Amino acid sequence: METWSLLSICVLLGLTTRWAVSLNSYSGAGKPPMFGDYEAQRHWQEVTFNLPVHEWYFNTTDNNLNYWGLDYPPLTAYHSLLCAHVANMINPEWVELHTSQGYESPAHKVFMRVTVFVADLLIYVPAVVLYCFYLSEGSSRKKVGLVFCILLYPGLILIDYGHFQYPSKLFSITGIQILLLKRKCL
Repeated sequence: METWSLLSICVLLGLTTRWAVSLNSYSGAGKPPMFGDYEAQRHWQEVTFNLPVHEWYFNTTDNNLNYWGLDYPPLTAYHSLLCAHVANMINPEWVELHTSQGYESPAHKVFMRVTVFVADLLIYVPAVVLYCFYLSEGSSRKKVGLVFCILLYPGLILIDYGHFQYPSKLFSITGIQILLLKRKCL
């Protein structure tokens, strides 16, 4: 029981730290014409929501690749599409084709931060816990310590919550794949 209590505290600290960082500004805030990676993520939602899949990665009259062209793998694009459907239900202005470029508002900032937080909660945290408990050697306390160190790694927190990107989701998928490969090989 002590292990699960420590693990719960580590996860709560990791999530609290993430949300605390998200309360601050972000790179590119209020700085036209590109508005930083916040706008890149918002724009990718706009593109994936409004354009057919075969246009997502190509320069067209509706998809100017010089303005935050979608350059992440398709799984990331589908994540943007999922977020865009939710955004459209909340406020269609957030994903309107062309007219939403540069859109910034306090409500939208919270929405964008929540998309990162929920993805961490559903994908990243479970992947870290599984990875540490099934692939690392040592005592339970050592494994909990490893979870703590990974969840509080400042690089990912600052990139995901201060710079508006989602690399921890890609690391999560890689970690889960390694775990599955290792289980299959044993």
